[in-house]
Amino acid sequence: MSIEPAMGPLCSGREGAVAMVIKPRKRDLGEFAVRRVLPADARQMVGPFIFFDHFGPAEFPPGEGIQVRPHPHIGLATVTYLFIGEIIHRDSLGYTQPIRPGAVNLMTAGRGITHSERAGADLDEQSQLDGIQTWLALPDDQQEREPAFQHIAAEQIPVVDVGGVSVQVIMGSAFGSESPVPVYSPTLYLDCQLPAGSQLTLPEDTVELAVYVVAGDLEIDGHRYQGGVMAVACPGTTLQLAAHEETRVIVIGGAPLGERHVWWNFVSSSRERIEQAKDDWRAGRFAPVPGDDEFIPLPD
Repeated sequence: MSIEPAMGPLCSGREGAVAMVIKPRKRDLGEFAVRRVLPADARQMVGPFIFFDHFGPAEFPPGEGIQVRPHPHIGLATVTYLFIGEIIHRDSLGYTQPIRPGAVNLMTAGRGITHSERAGADLDEQSQLDGIQTWLALPDDQQEREPAFQHIAAEQIPVVDVGGVSVQVIMGSAFGSESPVPVYSPTLYLDCQLPAGSQLTLPEDTVELAVYVVAGDLEIDGHRYQGGVMAVACPGTTLQLAAHEETRVIVIGGAPLGERHVWWNFVSSSRERIEQAKDDWRAGRFAPVPGDDEFIPLPD
């Protein structure tokens, strides 16, 4: 993971708005590569966001596609959001749900859930896939809650026009609109599409905030950021985004939750709880995914 300080003074009020720039590490998952932004060496979380992957854009020949076998989670909620393509979600609660662009899949692991992610109905055709998967750490009193799953269709996600900028309010509230996607702590998650020459001032009331450039050429506080990097804001600053060309950004943020331990697919405030989850997966005590008999073994 590559992390660089912002160009210019860090978090000095009037002199700088960006604390650090995170350049993702590319991870090869076999069928395709992902850009992993969080967690990073110098920054574990932004608000409740403890994991941030940009997968794709990838193109698959007929008969090939994403094939993530059943695997477990605890202590977090996964949020899957696609720009292009389709993924079939299956989980141990019995849900089977196609995920398509603009929709939101929220899977809350709590005390434990198992799920798989497979290629969609376009498997027999040449297909593309591009999107974001994030994990939200759960607050202390929610880490052992019952697992749950919610799918929110694209047409239910608010879209706001802010001075010519299209903003989808994926989670939280912004620009007078509130997403129907449940949150467990103060959370902001936006998909913003800026035409060339446009500007957008981000909400001021988010404790921690970061901007990931999906594609394009973005300027913040006099410094330029290209596609594939995340700019983490200094606390208490107001970020104004300016697009030099057509640019798409994901905005994440919220209230911090405190330190979390992360091992494989497990997140917890307790190291002992993670050790228990390891033993449970190794011993087959997690519920299986109906109709998907494969599984990913516990890593060495």
